[in-house]
Amino acid sequence: MKKYNILTICILTAALLGAVSCKKELNIKNPNSPTLDQAETESGLISLASGGVYISGFNGSNPTVLNGLNPLGDSYFSQGIQYHELLGDNIGAEASNININVVNLPDYALFDDGSKITNSSPQKSVLRISNTRDKRPSNVFFLEWTYMYGLNNACNQVLALVDNIPFSGDAATKKNTIKAWCYWWKGLAYSKLGSLYYAGLINDKVNGISSHYVNSAALIAESNKNLDAASAILSGISNTADYTAVITKLIPSFVQTGNGSVPTPAMFVHNINSLKARNIIANKKVSDMTAADWTTVLTLVNSGIGSADNVFAGRTAVSNGFFSSTGGSVAALTTGPPKSSTFKISERFIQSYQNGDKRLSNNFTAITPYLNQVGGFTFSTRWQLVDGGNKIAGVQVLSDRTPGNYQIYIGPSYEENELMKAEALINTGNIPAALQSIDNVRSYQGAGLTLLAGTNLNAAQATAQLRSERRVALVFRGLAFYDARRYGIIYDLSKGGGITNAVIVSSTGVVNTKGVINYNFLDYWDVPADESVLNPPDGGSTPIVNPN
Repeated sequence: MKKYNILTICILTAALLGAVSCKKELNIKNPNSPTLDQAETESGLISLASGGVYISGFNGSNPTVLNGLNPLGDSYFSQGIQYHELLGDNIGAEASNININVVNLPDYALFDDGSKITNSSPQKSVLRISNTRDKRPSNVFFLEWTYMYGLNNACNQVLALVDNIPFSGDAATKKNTIKAWCYWWKGLAYSKLGSLYYAGLINDKVNGISSHYVNSAALIAESNKNLDAASAILSGISNTADYTAVITKLIPSFVQTGNGSVPTPAMFVHNINSLKARNIIANKKVSDMTAADWTTVLTLVNSGIGSADNVFAGRTAVSNGFFSSTGGSVAALTTGPPKSSTFKISERFIQSYQNGDKRLSNNFTAITPYLNQVGGFTFSTRWQLVDGGNKIAGVQVLSDRTPGNYQIYIGPSYEENELMKAEALINTGNIPAALQSIDNVRSYQGAGLTLLAGTNLNAAQATAQLRSERRVALVFRGLAFYDARRYGIIYDLSKGGGITNAVIVSSTGVVNTKGVINYNFLDYWDVPADESVLNPPDGGSTPIVNPN
């Protein structure tokens, strides 16, 4: 990393303004005043560790991210997660900002009448044409790379300081809490990098320089290494009072509501185990998973996030938050009439709901078809995402633009863990238990569907229910692309990819129910040019361009 680190340190010093009060916690209005000298106290370092994560890692004011860009939204949760939801065909878009109107345009679609519409500019070509330093405003490869390496460097800075700073009370417990915090976020950063990019860099030094690129598998291994380090530290913490005192200050107070509240050390470890399980399933095609892989996943999720566990989340705030209620998330940018919303709900996403699912009724309204004339030929829709839901008691709400109401899952959640458990159970021969796990998620979100338990579904039928449930239960959480990739959907039809029996509304309003879509997307992204040009690979590096 050569380019990003100097700018990242500016954000880190800005974060030192935080944690004075609930209202001012993440106030970074004057980034030029603070210095790292202010982190040489217990309170200063905690502010740095908090702001380094929520500002450097996720907030849209990061100058490294904004430099030369006109991004959509104001945080990683809109600017980065948008691509995962687009590539998973949960949403579509007309706007051309950062190529969001072409990133998920399929190679072609076949309609019910046999007609075919072909994309004259295949996705892979368009994305690579924009992967140059002079085309950063349209380079989709740039954003997630920049955010996650900023997050990693922020944690490196804190880890470099923590042992040299005096702490009150049980100093060892407080320092270990901060170390576990940093290793967790480093693990998350490498997880996201390894799950999206064909190659990347491993760096544990503050503003470190490395030209040795490693493959995605090595990035995932680095994620697990950091997660294991965090888990080992947390398992050794016995002074929960001092642990709680520190982590309560690390997590912004406005986030600490519902299951975004402070996790106990045991809950923290549960979050780690769930992320390690994701690292496995997100990065292997289902057809390549071995019996040993499924056994490992099952072991992890059995000690993963439970329904009563607190998790790592974000929440909008009335003021001084790290993402806004109207532009900080994909859900917010999808809410409202398609004519005015940035993103449009995909017909294939709606198609994934089971008949009678209250989550569909509570979150979406059927509308006169919105015919997308300037975006992709699969982007028209008959659905609108409702702000705050349709007020059906006890049912999940997918979008709420009132400040303070909307929660984002930054790491894994109970629902994700339970559905990974269901998938592992199906693939280890315990279908009845798998169906119970799917039911658990549906009950947790208020779906109101007839229980699957006791219905004697076979493996194929149970898998179909699982895949449907993953799509609707985990929407807007940045997992859609991983699933489309590992299920093989994003690949060319000639290689077993694509989908059939797809609902497609044509640009003239014809509703097709037996459509065929050939996506043929790039499965792992190339290293962005802003890195590779300024920081060319050394002689021992892995290739940085995906041959796919």
